[in-house]
Amino acid sequence: MSVWTRHQVFEKNSIILVLGILLVIAIGGLVEITPLFYLKSTIEAVDGVRPYTPLELAGRNIYVREGCYLCHSQMIRPLRDEVERYGHFSLAAESMYDHPFQWGSKRTGPDLARVGAKYSDDWHVTHLTNPRAIVPQSVMPGYPFLKEAEIDPTVMAANLKTLRIVGVPYTDDQIANAVADLKAQADPDDPGVDAFAKRYPKAVVRNFDSKSGAPTEMDALIAYLQMLGTLVDFKIYNEKANLR
Repeated sequence: MSVWTRHQVFEKNSIILVLGILLVIAIGGLVEITPLFYLKSTIEAVDGVRPYTPLELAGRNIYVREGCYLCHSQMIRPLRDEVERYGHFSLAAESMYDHPFQWGSKRTGPDLARVGAKYSDDWHVTHLTNPRAIVPQSVMPGYPFLKEAEIDPTVMAANLKTLRIVGVPYTDDQIANAVADLKAQADPDDPGVDAFAKRYPKAVVRNFDSKSGAPTEMDALIAYLQMLGTLVDFKIYNEKANLR
C-alpha cells in the first residue's frame, strides 16, 4: 500500500476512525493538561499588579468602544521574535482584572502589552489625533474628538461596583472616591493627589493631554496606554516562584 493511500484505512473503517480520533484527543489533552500539574496556580503571584484607576478604566472603556483591540493585540507570546521586539512575554496576572481581556487575535498595528512609558504623552496625543503625522503609511483612523469629549464622572462608581461583582478587588473607599480619583490623576495640583496615590500605588499623576479643565477622553485613553506593561518589575520577577 502506498504511503499516500494509507489514510483510506480510516476512511473505510469507522471503528478505526473513532479510535484514531480518541488517540489524537488524548495526546492533545495530555500536552495541554500535564504542564498544569507543575504550577501552583494558573495566575502567577506577582507584586505590583493592581486594579485600574478610574481614569485608566475610563480609558480602557474608550479603547474597547473604539475597537482598538481589532488591530492591536495585548499579548506577547513566549517566542523569541516576539520577546526581542516587544519585551517579556505576557503573564496571566497582567490580565487578571480585565473584563473582557484585550489579548486580540490580529495585528494590523503593533502589540501594545508593553507600550506604557515607551512614548511621551505628546507623542500619543499627536498619534491619536492624526496617526499619519507619526507614521505616514498608517491605516489607523484619527480620533481628534477625544481632545474635546469630557469624561462622564457620574458612571465611574457604578463601573467599579460592577467590576467588584466579577472579582476585581475594589474597596468601598475606592468606590466612594471614584469621581475624586478620576479628577486627581489628571491634575497634579488637585488637593486629593496624595489620597489617590495611597489608593492606587504606582499610578502616574499628570495632565496627559496638556489641556486645562475637566479630564477628557484623550486624558483617559493615554493614561490607560501609559500604564500598560509597567506594573510588573521584571528585574525582580521570579519565573520559578509559581512552580511546585
